[in-house]
Amino acid sequence: MTTIRTFEDYQQVYRNSVEDPESFWAAVAEDFQWHRKWDTVLEWDFHKPEVKWFSGGQLNITENCLDRHLATRGDQTAIIWESNDPAEESRYITYREAYHEVCRVANMLKANGVEKGDRVCIYMPMIPETAYAMLACARIGAVHSVVFAGFSSGSLIDRINDAGCKVVMTTDGSYRGDKVIQLKSIVDEALEKCPTVERVLVARRTGTRVNMKPGRDAWWDDELKTVSSECPATVVDSEDLLFILYTSGSTGKPKGMVHTCGGYMVYTNYTFRTVFQYQEGQVYWCTADVGWITGHSYIVYGPLSAGAITLMFEGVPSWPDMGRFWHVAEKHRVNIFYTAPTAIRSLEKAPLSYVKQYDLHSIKVLGTVGEPINEEAWHWYHEHIGRGQCPVVDTWWQTETGGFMISPIANITKLKPAFATLPLPGVQPAVMDENGKELMTNNIEGRLAIKFPWPSMARTIYGDHQRFKDTYFSTFKGKYFTGDGCRRDKEGYYRITGRVDDIIIVSGHNLGTAEIESAIDEHSAVCESAVVGYPHDIKGQGVYAYVICYDKPHEEENLRKEIREMVAKIIGPIAKPDKIQFVSGLPKTRSGKIMRRILRKVAEGDTGNLGDVTTLLDPAVVDEIKAGAL
Repeated sequence: MTTIRTFEDYQQVYRNSVEDPESFWAAVAEDFQWHRKWDTVLEWDFHKPEVKWFSGGQLNITENCLDRHLATRGDQTAIIWESNDPAEESRYITYREAYHEVCRVANMLKANGVEKGDRVCIYMPMIPETAYAMLACARIGAVHSVVFAGFSSGSLIDRINDAGCKVVMTTDGSYRGDKVIQLKSIVDEALEKCPTVERVLVARRTGTRVNMKPGRDAWWDDELKTVSSECPATVVDSEDLLFILYTSGSTGKPKGMVHTCGGYMVYTNYTFRTVFQYQEGQVYWCTADVGWITGHSYIVYGPLSAGAITLMFEGVPSWPDMGRFWHVAEKHRVNIFYTAPTAIRSLEKAPLSYVKQYDLHSIKVLGTVGEPINEEAWHWYHEHIGRGQCPVVDTWWQTETGGFMISPIANITKLKPAFATLPLPGVQPAVMDENGKELMTNNIEGRLAIKFPWPSMARTIYGDHQRFKDTYFSTFKGKYFTGDGCRRDKEGYYRITGRVDDIIIVSGHNLGTAEIESAIDEHSAVCESAVVGYPHDIKGQGVYAYVICYDKPHEEENLRKEIREMVAKIIGPIAKPDKIQFVSGLPKTRSGKIMRRILRKVAEGDTGNLGDVTTLLDPAVVDEIKAGAL
């Protein structure tokens, strides 16, 4: 039994899944189309670390997302696309239409030299062609690396070069609210430093004039005119690479998380259907961007493999006004609405009239993703968007996990505001103390680890397995360390308390402090910097930068502006520091290590509880930092 319809079902299924994980996941995997069944369900060793699911199994994930639905729901809508511009007509794409479009894009890739195993960078906005591009890569066994279209050319360079991408897929431009972003120009700038790229395929979106480099660049729609709308799926092994997705690392170099085909398919499908309790014909809307793992798992692969109707939204929640989300939800009669706490907090501050003018009675399930949700935002969301009647599934998971790990199940799990509640079937959490001992009782707090593999977990960091081992498997031997702190209450419910490493979660997006510091240090006036996160009413966490200059700045505001612009140029606007405090020194130990604990406390306004500073190289610098806190 793997289906859950009551809390008693959950308890039984969960018990089965941890007592005999292999039988449990084999039963789930039976529901998919395989060209060849697996020889072994699971091979694993967390000390190496090495994990393989469904070894020997052969499949193509796109056959499970598209082909298998054609006979029963070929004329059903697969993707609803809503433009950035509310006046532009929505698009309703059926499973049959999506199938043929994906095949055409797959043939276009093949005609442009892409073969099984080649890496393809996708740098595109939230349009259906972006989903087609991802699925087309999977169709032919190529590996996609989607880069969020809000990132700068510098971030694009890092990701293209690390993956050794052969082809870039992009658009002439993109819309974001009332702005037009010159995507092709950013690609052109990046490719001056990307020697592996042979072809650039450009879809038209904004009509922006762009430079097309002869021999390298080609228009997407011109290329499609010459290819067939049928493309046989390339059969791949369960453990072949499906995609690489970059997430910020504490060293400054982004980590290319590798996800493989079979286990990822099985897990994202199962968790999508289970957590949302998805029913045939429901309209499901995840507001994330496909540039993040949420878009991969719960806009494209999970919903389409489940035969769902998935809504893609190109715009932003605040344009043309703060009622846009609710306008779209009413327009398309959305049944399941899944968004980030950052968006909720932002919309919560707008007048309630923006909500009340729309009929949201179609919504049956609400969800949150990207960071822990605070209680105030949870209650506002539940009361005003859910009318006090819709369950809020507060999902905890990561780029590295591939899918939901700890979450309520809609209408089944008893809710507790700001708690991710209970682990999903097959997920075995462990709360660890600082000495690496697992805390076995309830009503405790520690660091969250996972002690048994699950099918969608990342297999490695692309090209750097040692870093994968050091980052995730060295803190607690034989366990995956999430990097998050957590509390487990007396009922066994989990509450995620935030990152314990050098990662800041800004609006649900992981940003490495080292990466931001490196960008700040590029400014000619800057000698050294240190970046920490601090509580932010809207974003969850803001970026607080302590900056040492070679000379005392005369125009501090001008310099702050220049530093922010430099960070935006090197990483992207999302990483711009919210606060920049100029200091003469940083709190360092005698060995030169920056005491970020102290900087975090100052940034949080908790200056009365800094602990012992006498061991610092220069304790006086702490008083100066406290006095100048912003």
